Amino acid sequence: MTVTLHAQPYDIQAVGFYFTSFDEYAAKAAVLRNDFGDPVEEFELQFIDGEAIDCALAGAVGLYQNTIRRFFEIVDAWDEDEKTRVILAVGDCGYAFDVDTTPDDFDLDIYEYDNLRELAEQFVEEGVFGDIPERLAPYLDYEAIGRDLGMDYSEAEIAGKRLIYRCG
Repeated sequence: MTVTLHAQPYDIQAVGFYFTSFDEYAAKAAVLRNDFGDPVEEFELQFIDGEAIDCALAGAVGLYQNTIRRFFEIVDAWDEDEKTRVILAVGDCGYAFDVDTTPDDFDLDIYEYDNLRELAEQFVEEGVFGDIPERLAPYLDYEAIGRDLGMDYSEAEIAGKRLIYRCG
């Protein structure tokens, strides 16, 4: 799906424009003039239409004139998991985003579960807490384990997916 953005000039004597690529943005911005014929140089860039994951990415990394080229590149190049990783890292974990950022720059653990109890069940099944005899497994309090996991893990919803994650 195509991403549509809008460039809203800070100059109130000028009219903004919609665009779907960096080249289109650059071309339209270069010729835009205000009511007095002066060039318009500064814009607020707004996400208008596109995939929900791309909207979340725009919110996390920010749409600025110095990053818009990179935004269009990553929208096309990165898959949903890579975008999700950056959204969580920059939006929730406090990592910084710049034009050289890649999804591999961040230390995160991400699981697609609805809640911490499900993650607790998975961890017990995988043996994260050690070898638990099968006869004792029904007596485990997965809610309590999930609450304990909540000290290190957080929950988020991105583009309709429920996620559990931990910042490294």
